[in-house]
Amino acid sequence: MTSTDNVRPVRIAVDIGGTFTDLQILDARSGIAHAWKTPTTPEDPSIGLMRGVTEAAERFGFALADVGLLLHGTTIATNAVLERKLAKGVLLTTAGFEDVLEINRHVRRDIYGLAPEPFPTLIPRDRRLGVTERMRADGTAEIALDESAVPALLDRIAALGADCVAVSLLHAYANPAHEQRLAAMLRAARPDLPVSLSSDISPEIREYERTSTTVLNTLLVPVVKAYLDRLEARLGEGGFHPLVFLVQSNGGVCSLRVAAEQPARLLLSGPSGGTLAAGRLSALLSRPNLVAVDMGGTSYDVSVVQDGRVSVITQGEIDRLPVRLPMVEMRTIGAGGGSIAAVDAGGRLTVGPRSAGARPGPVAYGRGGTEPTVTDANLALGRLDPDFFLGGMMKLDMPATRAALEAKVGGPLRLGVEEAAEGILTVVNANLGAAIRLSLFEKGLDPRDFCLLSFGGAGGLHATDVAAELGMKEVAFPREPGTLSAYGILFSDLTQDIARSRVMRAEPANLPQVIEVIAALRAEADARLAADGIPPERRRVSIAADMRYHGQAFELLIPWGEVATPDAGDLAALVEAFHATHRQRFSYANPGDPVEIVTIRAIATGLLDKPEPGDPPPAERPARKGMRRAFEGGAWRDIPVWDREALTFTDTIEGPAVVEEAFATHWIARGWTAELGAAGTLIARRDTP
Repeated sequence: MTSTDNVRPVRIAVDIGGTFTDLQILDARSGIAHAWKTPTTPEDPSIGLMRGVTEAAERFGFALADVGLLLHGTTIATNAVLERKLAKGVLLTTAGFEDVLEINRHVRRDIYGLAPEPFPTLIPRDRRLGVTERMRADGTAEIALDESAVPALLDRIAALGADCVAVSLLHAYANPAHEQRLAAMLRAARPDLPVSLSSDISPEIREYERTSTTVLNTLLVPVVKAYLDRLEARLGEGGFHPLVFLVQSNGGVCSLRVAAEQPARLLLSGPSGGTLAAGRLSALLSRPNLVAVDMGGTSYDVSVVQDGRVSVITQGEIDRLPVRLPMVEMRTIGAGGGSIAAVDAGGRLTVGPRSAGARPGPVAYGRGGTEPTVTDANLALGRLDPDFFLGGMMKLDMPATRAALEAKVGGPLRLGVEEAAEGILTVVNANLGAAIRLSLFEKGLDPRDFCLLSFGGAGGLHATDVAAELGMKEVAFPREPGTLSAYGILFSDLTQDIARSRVMRAEPANLPQVIEVIAALRAEADARLAADGIPPERRRVSIAADMRYHGQAFELLIPWGEVATPDAGDLAALVEAFHATHRQRFSYANPGDPVEIVTIRAIATGLLDKPEPGDPPPAERPARKGMRRAFEGGAWRDIPVWDREALTFTDTIEGPAVVEEAFATHWIARGWTAELGAAGTLIARRDTP
């Protein structure tokens, strides 16, 4: 893949969220990265994407034909699952295993509930069809595939009106021959029918998780394809013909071809960009331990960078549906600027997870919203300037905001507007702190050892208060935090994950099997990168292993570097890394117990060009904008307001203070002092121990 910087020097990263579509634009001619925001268009996100690109072109002076690369994070797959706007699918599985999705793992989340909510099943029983065949766990065939029954299966699929087909046969991870033959027959008879194979999507042990992942992928294929078709149709407008990559849950990007075939890899597409940015900033700021928090309009995403490395897990879930695919480790709660505050029947103040979204949005937006939100509370307390929201692009309605707070919260709780707004912030900050605390405590980590990296359009208004609650002493506010997820996407690489399950003891006697699996994984990784146009000198393949003590029912992912033909010393180092990780995660290790390798993974990376952006010079205007009345410490006070874009390294901000920039506002609480640091990052430190 050759660089487009000389011919088409502009690259754009887009993160489409629930409220706003965020863009980062890097022009290789100037070396400056610019940020832009535009409202999301939920009915067709590609409309908002193109509008944002067009607005940015006019604002920053480039032509659409100058754009050579578009890196696109999207919530299309996530929203389709959450809203159940999925295709109508059929599941083909080994006869006798049609009920795996309903049997699942017999996990009861509410162990004392008399009527527990059943786990979701995306394909009902009458559309789960058995196939006569059976593979053993060692990959040998016990019952051959009955090809004579396939015509009847095709008739049944047609009668059910299926839009797509998932194929998940028993032990296909060990030998995919039956799945591949069945798919070939289906595609020959119905080339229009999308077919997803578990041996392609998630070739790993654990029948329920593998089937669930394959079903999710299958039902998303028509949905994502429809969006990609709309997007491709718009890409020709105004000479806009960039090379397009989509962001995956693992933080890398993939081609449109891979996204169309394996859309389940997009389920955490947008949020993973923020984690990528956190990993980059960890190095730039010389802070190896960061808690990255992304607070937008609807959600609060927490991820952890430890020792400079972003955590990746091999299985996550969405709406209680397991997804057995690598993804950045992240905890998400329903808390954002648009989270709705309400008083329940018992007189308890709640905030979220319901959100006002982009339309109508908070009451302050003046788009018909009637329920007060976190943004409304910040406005009522004077932390937001009603004339400078989104850099002045949107005027906020203060009278309507105060009226809604009084009617919906203050009145029922017999509080004044200011006390009601403070109560909303107290509740939401407690929820934010709890999410961070849980993300760290479950890993045996102490919040006091971490710096809080705050971004997202709403995050800066809460960061110092949340950090103080957790005992953290430092908060980092990156440049243009409202579009930091897009910034992370801007520097993505093309990444594909490949796995092979092979349960064996981590002992020197099994090194030939290990080397055999690694060789096969590396060959496939090389072929995939070549298919995506990545030249050999830009290909990187690293290996990792899922490991456990013999008898355990779960594994830990242990990186193994770029090993190709490991020897006994390499294997011993891998086992020792497993013991250390187990001790750090669970406070104990058993070095004398046998250790198993369950799955070996290859992470295939195609390095994309990454021109380094320069820092724009400070704006030639006073950094101190003036004073503004804000409610703080139980009274209205005159609070200094600073201009983020005009700050220099000689400026010191003492809280309480407000720092404003085009797409974000930051609240520096009393007892905190903030100064500029590396990469234009504003670093706030707590004055008291």
